[in-house]
Amino acid sequence: MKAAKGMPGWLAGVIGAVALIAAWWLFAVTVFVPPEGTTFTPVPTPWTVLQTLVQDGLAPYWTVFQVTITEAAIGFVWGNALALLLASTVLLFPRIETVVTQVAVVSYCLPVVAVGGLAIVILGGAKRPGDPSSTAIFLAALAVFFTTVVGALLGFRAADKASLDVVRVYGGTRFTQLRKVRLIAALPSILNALQIAVPSAFLGAVLGEYMGAIDRGVGITLIKLQGDLDSARVWAVFLLCAVVALIGYGAFGLLSRLVTPWISGKTQS
Repeated sequence: MKAAKGMPGWLAGVIGAVALIAAWWLFAVTVFVPPEGTTFTPVPTPWTVLQTLVQDGLAPYWTVFQVTITEAAIGFVWGNALALLLASTVLLFPRIETVVTQVAVVSYCLPVVAVGGLAIVILGGAKRPGDPSSTAIFLAALAVFFTTVVGALLGFRAADKASLDVVRVYGGTRFTQLRKVRLIAALPSILNALQIAVPSAFLGAVLGEYMGAIDRGVGITLIKLQGDLDSARVWAVFLLCAVVALIGYGAFGLLSRLVTPWISGKTQS
C-alpha cells in the first residue's frame, strides 16, 4: 500500500500567505479603521500598500535594502563560521563542550537592546555614508550563533557509531572521523540551521540599524517613516523585509535539497 501523501510544501505556503493577507485586510477594514476626521491609518489595507509600492517603484527601496542585506550577509558569514568552528572544536576536544554550550546559551539570552547599546559604543556605526554599520553586522552575527552551534552539535552527534569505529580501527584520528563521517552526517542539521539563520541575520541587522550611527538602511528608514506617520510605506518596508527573508530562507532550503537529496527522498531507487 502507498503511504498517504501530505500537502505539498508550496501549496501550504500559498495557503498560509493567502490566510495572512486575508487577516491583514480584515483587521485593516474593521479593527484599525481611522477615527472620523483623521487621515492617518495605522494599518493600511494590502491594496493600499501594493499601490504605494507600484507608485514608488523598487529602485528607492533597493538603495535602502542593499545596505541592510550587506550587513546581514557579512554577519551571517562571521557568525556561522565561528559557530561551526566551535562546534567542530568540541569534537576534537570534548572537555570544552560545556564551555561552548554555555557560551552559545549566554549569547542567545543576552538582551539585544543592551548588547546593541554596548556595540554602538565599542564598534560604532558606518565609517562613511552608505557603508554598512559595524553594530548591525555584529548583531546579525550574534543572532545566528546559537542556532548554528546547536544544529551543528546535534548533527555531529548523529554520526553512525559503526562508521566511527571503522575509522578508529584503521588508525584514524578524531579529525579524520570529523572529516570523513561526522561532517557528512551533520550536513542536514547544519543546512537546516543555516536556513533558519538567514531571516535571523536579517532581523539582527535591522535591529542594529535601529541603534543609529547609520544614514541609510532598513532600520533607520523605518524610524524616519514612523516619525512622518507614513504608515503605507512603513508596511511596504515590512512587506519587502518578509520577501527578502523568504527568498534567503527558500534559497537555503533548495540548497539543502540539492546537497542532501537522501533526506528529502529525492534519490532514485
